[in-house]
Order: sequence, then structure tokens, then C-alpha cells
Amino acid sequence: MKILVTGGAGYIGSHITRQAQRQSHDVCVLDDFSTGNEWAVKDCETLRVNLLDKDLLKKCLRGRNFDGVIHLAAKSLVGESIINPYTYYENNIVGSLNLLNEMLRNDIHRIVFSSTAAIFGNPRTNIIREDHPKNPINPYGRTKLVVENFLNDLSISKKLSAVCLRYFNAAGADPDGELGEAHDPETHLIPTILNSYDRAKQPFKVFGNDYPTPDGTCIRDYVHVNDLADAHLLALQKLQNTDGFSEYNLGSSVKNSVMEVIKTCEGVTGRTLNYEIDEHRLGDPAVLVADNTKALTELGWQPVFNNLDKIIETAWNWHKRLSM
Repeated sequence: MKILVTGGAGYIGSHITRQAQRQSHDVCVLDDFSTGNEWAVKDCETLRVNLLDKDLLKKCLRGRNFDGVIHLAAKSLVGESIINPYTYYENNIVGSLNLLNEMLRNDIHRIVFSSTAAIFGNPRTNIIREDHPKNPINPYGRTKLVVENFLNDLSISKKLSAVCLRYFNAAGADPDGELGEAHDPETHLIPTILNSYDRAKQPFKVFGNDYPTPDGTCIRDYVHVNDLADAHLLALQKLQNTDGFSEYNLGSSVKNSVMEVIKTCEGVTGRTLNYEIDEHRLGDPAVLVADNTKALTELGWQPVFNNLDKIIETAWNWHKRLSM
């Protein structure tokens, strides 16, 4: 397939691009490189475009016969979205509308959308299915839900077909050691723990040990970034044969608490983490885990990195390479 990956220089986008190349797809990356990394994109066409630049976007997509689009380009920091909601509504919603307009103008009718578990807000159940009520509690989650709803409406009107993929906790790095997380600032748990080993005098903060969980810390669902990449390509393949709108929760469906992640990091690295307990953060649910049954059955998705040790091993190898 000939695939356009927006946000293809970011953490997840670069892994999707690499997996697509391994499967011999023809990939073009569109990214403004505001948060993505040029070194993460190799051996493919690259378009340096901000989705808010309608004229440049129109010029770059004119006459392009992509079989489908994988759309990840977005701002994605929950805390930042609360401080500066306008930027998130403009970038994530207006940017997506601009992209969709040019897709339809150029007869591109298949899109896989990078969504998030943040659309669910505070969950009513510990294990979350696709039909769980959607009530996002921050601007980031709200912008993603707006785009999901618009894609559904477009599919009902027969304008295009769409698959929305809701990530839980993306983690890990490509096993070849050439790709991994390189956020600035870093907010994800596993790389933040690994980074803490380089700042031994500053204890790592565990936010709360008074949750109604076995060890008192939050439980989350960690899914390897390469497994996420595979799911995107399976979803785009589905769209080659099936019209309409579909939604899938992407997680491992395995529960791991913050303390379990810390202990696993210590086991993989052979190093003890200096940590301290801090007050828990408002809005952090005790348990957030995906029911991935629908993705397994309908997409034929089979996560390869199906335990936390494997995920952290790849993240640690990447961390050591960055630290060299």
C-alpha cells in the first residue's frame, strides 16, 4: 500500500513508519517536526508541513494517490492541554479538518485515526470496552473525541471509511535499538523511571499509595509500541476491504501497578530505584485497563511483546543507547 503517515516522526509514528517499511509498503511521512525527530525517519519521502498551513497542505497532497492515511499528528500532553486549551482545539481539531478536506479533495477515502483512552474520562469499570461511556475530563481527550465523532459522521455520509484506535499506555522501543522514546519533557512512566537512574540524588516520585489496589498504587495497561504499529497496519488493511467506521481499544489487557513497574525496572536493569511517595494526583483513576478482545478478533491483532519484562527490556536498551 501507499501510505501517508502524519506525525510520522514522533514516538509512535516513527515505529509505524518503520514497521510499514519492513512490510514493503510505500510510506510518506508528513510532520512539522515541532516535537518529532528528523533522525527517526529514514529511507522515505518526508513532507515538512503543519496541518494548520492549508495552502502548503493543499500543495503537498495535490494529485497524490495514497491508499490510506494513518493520522497521528496532534498535541498530546494532558497537563499542557489544560493550561492552553486553545492550542489543542486549534491543532488537533482544525488541523484534522484541514487534512480530511484535502483527503476528500484528492479522492483519499481511508483513514486510521490515532485516538486515546483519555476519551473515556474517569472509567466506570476497571476493564474498558469500546462501548464504555465517553466523558473526557481534559481538553486533550475532548479534542480526540470530537475528531472521532466527525469521522463517524463522515462514514455515515459515505464520504470516507475510518478506524479509530484508542491507545492505553504505549511503551517500549524497537528491538533494533534505533527507535524509542525521546520526549522533551518526558512524561511516560517507564522512561521517567529509567531517566531517574541518571539523577540518583533526585528521588523518583510515586504519586499516591492509597488507591484501592493490592499495593495502593495505580494500575495501568502497558502495550508495546511495535504492537501498536502492527495494529495500525492491520486496521488500514481492513479498510481496503471494509467500508464504514470502526473503533478499537489497544492495550495488553494486563494489569500492572506503578510499584510492579518499578520492581520490573529494577529486575531488568539490576539497579535499585531511589523513590518516594507523594500525594496522588487528582483525576488519576485507580485502574485503567483495556479490553482488547475486539481488536484481537476483528483485526487479527496478536501482540508480540506480551509481558512487562519484554517491554522494559527494549526501553532499557534504548535508554542505554541514548545515554552513550
